[in-house]
Amino acid sequence: MLLTVVTFIAILGLLVLVHELGHFVTARRGEVKVEEFGLGLPPRIIGYYKNEEGHWRRVGLKTKAATGTIWSLNWVPLGGFVKIKGEEGGQAEDQDSFSHKSVGRRIWIISAGVLMNVILAAVLLSIGLAIGSPQLIEKEKISPLARVSGQEIRVIEVLADSPADRAGLRVADQILSVDGQSLLKIEELQQYFNQKLGEPVSLVIGRQQEQLTVELTPEIIPETERGGMGVGLVETGLVSYPWYVAPWFGVIETLKMIGGVILGFYLIIKSLIVSGELIGEVYGPVGIATLVGDAVKLGFLYVLQFTAVLSVIIAVINFLPFPALDGGRVFFLLIEAVRKKPVNQRFEAAMHNLGFALLMLLVVIVTFRDIARLSAGFTNFWQNISGLF
Repeated sequence: MLLTVVTFIAILGLLVLVHELGHFVTARRGEVKVEEFGLGLPPRIIGYYKNEEGHWRRVGLKTKAATGTIWSLNWVPLGGFVKIKGEEGGQAEDQDSFSHKSVGRRIWIISAGVLMNVILAAVLLSIGLAIGSPQLIEKEKISPLARVSGQEIRVIEVLADSPADRAGLRVADQILSVDGQSLLKIEELQQYFNQKLGEPVSLVIGRQQEQLTVELTPEIIPETERGGMGVGLVETGLVSYPWYVAPWFGVIETLKMIGGVILGFYLIIKSLIVSGELIGEVYGPVGIATLVGDAVKLGFLYVLQFTAVLSVIIAVINFLPFPALDGGRVFFLLIEAVRKKPVNQRFEAAMHNLGFALLMLLVVIVTFRDIARLSAGFTNFWQNISGLF
């Protein structure tokens, strides 16, 4: 549990820190003053800045301005923040103010955080592909340069009231053997279960760090009209590339991931608008922490890959044209570019505040869903344990 919490905080901190670093670097290169760069979120623990003479000076816990950038350490260990001079629209007459710069320069500074998250994902995926990244094995899509090892068959879906469901199989279970045979191809498993229709079959499965033996009897599955146990299976393995081409494939995987996340959001929004139903699972901080825990149990490579996925999701969400997000701020700047004059600052500030409030409300709702999901799992677990006594 402690390892999961520490890993979750470390991942979230890295993602936010890299995002804010993008804003910081582009602001400084654009000759815009960065008033504060904070590790963690306020309240401040300690802070320092370098004065004009080059000497470091300590600031008070409530100090908001200094002659140089305040470098602060804050109490809430979740990422960080960058405070840029004039980012709220004031001090437009100062040459080192964000508001004084051209629309193009401001869009670049705002967009840099999203770009850094994409770059981070590409770097992490490149490292993973150089070491060995867990992936689905589809022979026709694997490059001739790839090295594949550690192939295994895992469950990705369990049909309700199927033999597998009644036997207690779960998503992510690894099929190790069937009746003492190591069948490494999905086609071989499908043929075997079809031949054993109506006969008991013994499976050895891997679940996290355990090996379990379960018995089930194959039956006709309506979806396939063949004998089976009622699961969806995938072949996975560790895919690696030579170090000199791994970055190229890391970039390709990142672009594919971006496309997949955008498509996923489109389908979710479309379903909500058309049918009023929420398809798929939406996770908040609590849900993401549980997924981090699952990745930790699977190993470092899975944590690396999961961090890359989160970085892409954060990038895509942040660039949505919604108030309070980076994409919303870019949207207002594009309106300014078309109108040749800024949007009314009070109106824009009100929209960003409203957008932030709605986002916080969404976080609260999703968090309650996460807790309810965990509570239901705990309740079922407790009922099963209680039934033994």
